[in-house]
Amino acid sequence: MKVLAIDTSNRPLSVAVLEDETVLATITVTVHQKHAEYLLPEIERLLGMAELKPTDLDRIVVAAGPGSYTGIRIAVTTAKALASTLDLDLVAVSSLATLAANVPVEGALVAPMFDARNQNVFAGLYRIQAGVPVAVIPDAHTDVTAFLTAVKEYAEPVWFLGDASHFSELIHTTISAATPAISAWLNLPQVATIGLLGQHLTPIKDVDRFVPNYLRLTQAEAEWRAKNPKEDNQSYVEKI
Repeated sequence: MKVLAIDTSNRPLSVAVLEDETVLATITVTVHQKHAEYLLPEIERLLGMAELKPTDLDRIVVAAGPGSYTGIRIAVTTAKALASTLDLDLVAVSSLATLAANVPVEGALVAPMFDARNQNVFAGLYRIQAGVPVAVIPDAHTDVTAFLTAVKEYAEPVWFLGDASHFSELIHTTISAATPAISAWLNLPQVATIGLLGQHLTPIKDVDRFVPNYLRLTQAEAEWRAKNPKEDNQSYVEKI
């Protein structure tokens, strides 16, 4: 299976192409956040490096959030367009699960976190089972103290990844179990991992109706609901 993996859910723009478990080529750009301008050219360059044509692909795997609103939209929109145009499978992977997969320790508890500002985080708790992160506490947009209180109940060492360093003092005063020291590279999503995880997940059935996993309302949606309190909770995106 030839897989194109895409991740622009946070600062890096990362793409990779794999054939089964072999990484053929990968590109990561961190010096700018002009993902809308650079994503398609980088995909074209990536496929050229791997000596592949778009029609050689079998599956698109995208990091569908949580993370940057704009970054997620760009990655998901591009992935949907390619999947529809080329008639390829489309698979979505949690951006937090991708981070959790960086920990190669069987049975480990891993808490990937993205700073969502104002003492809030995008976070989830995963256990590594057979090398794959399995959600123990589902991904959520939550107050960081509430999340750490929930994690504390497991009374086990926890690997904190991502933006956890932003909350290091709070983590060490809340979680009594020792947390392993980690290498800095573990805090960075590995786009090849997205491709590997996505090979074993079920493709999205309705590509056209698939939307990113924001985990919180966009500003536009929050304002729309404030002005329309009697409306139902359907997707704001579909209302327009």
